[in-house]
Amino acid sequence: MSGFSAGWLALREPFDTAARAQAWPALDLSAWASRVRGAKTPGDACAVVDLACGSGANLRALAPRIGGAQHWRLLDHDAALLAAVPQAMADWAQQHDYRFSTPRDGAHALRIEGPEFRADVRCERIDLARSLHSLDFTRTDLLTASALLDLVSAEWLQTLLLRACDAGSALLFALSVDGRTAWHPADAQDATVHALFSQHQQGDKGFGPALGTHAVNEACRQLAAAGYAVRQAASDWHIDGAQDAAMYTAMVEGMAHAACAQAPQRGSLVQAWKARRLAGMAHGRLVVGHAELMALPAEATNPGPTTGLAPSAPR
Repeated sequence: MSGFSAGWLALREPFDTAARAQAWPALDLSAWASRVRGAKTPGDACAVVDLACGSGANLRALAPRIGGAQHWRLLDHDAALLAAVPQAMADWAQQHDYRFSTPRDGAHALRIEGPEFRADVRCERIDLARSLHSLDFTRTDLLTASALLDLVSAEWLQTLLLRACDAGSALLFALSVDGRTAWHPADAQDATVHALFSQHQQGDKGFGPALGTHAVNEACRQLAAAGYAVRQAASDWHIDGAQDAAMYTAMVEGMAHAACAQAPQRGSLVQAWKARRLAGMAHGRLVVGHAELMALPAEATNPGPTTGLAPSAPR
């Protein structure tokens, strides 16, 4: 579906964490979680389904902020990524002095306990592109995904949102690319390479024609039609070539590869751009625009005005 490797997910996770920190105040996730806990019978857990979970980075970002007792279903098609979840969770727990255990109620069951939360976790392998209809979101409090929205088609997204609406679930889509990219210093071919890269992002990633940079706007449109109240906030990557050489290199090479795949006839231009970008890495900076989107059934809360996304410059 995506071809994401555990290595790439590990490389990007610190940038994801820093980016999402920008968005937390606008999303007010803690206030939503407090309302959910207040409406439950004591002892009942907040139920979360994480689509295309990878190695579990979305849980690591959200569980401490949601707080209280939680039950997570981590869904992914990639058996290798699911197999990496226990060690990734154990490492995270050790880093933060959380308690990590594997209860005896199933081979894929994990538990992480921190001072303010307890997350019971179960991993499930499923091909979301073909088997979305088989998922039961009944009594799911939060349906979430990270770096997925821009990979799916409008039709697939509509099916997902209708099912979420029927279940009365809140939704949180993290780290969707929104088309904003800023390089410093600028290069004469930045716009050309970015345009080719954006076109490549809209190819079929397994779900039909991908929404790419249109994903956030399309999701907002569909959610509003379904009666949801939506909040948005920027969650941009800030990459410094001198300090973040591995990530900077990966971005330059990844963009160049996608641009060449999109327009092989422009290969010489793209490769020359790549060479200049890598040669100037010590002084290069890159901002990649992403958006967080949180949506609640309109009757659940009065969320106030949405937070618009303004272009972000390198810092």
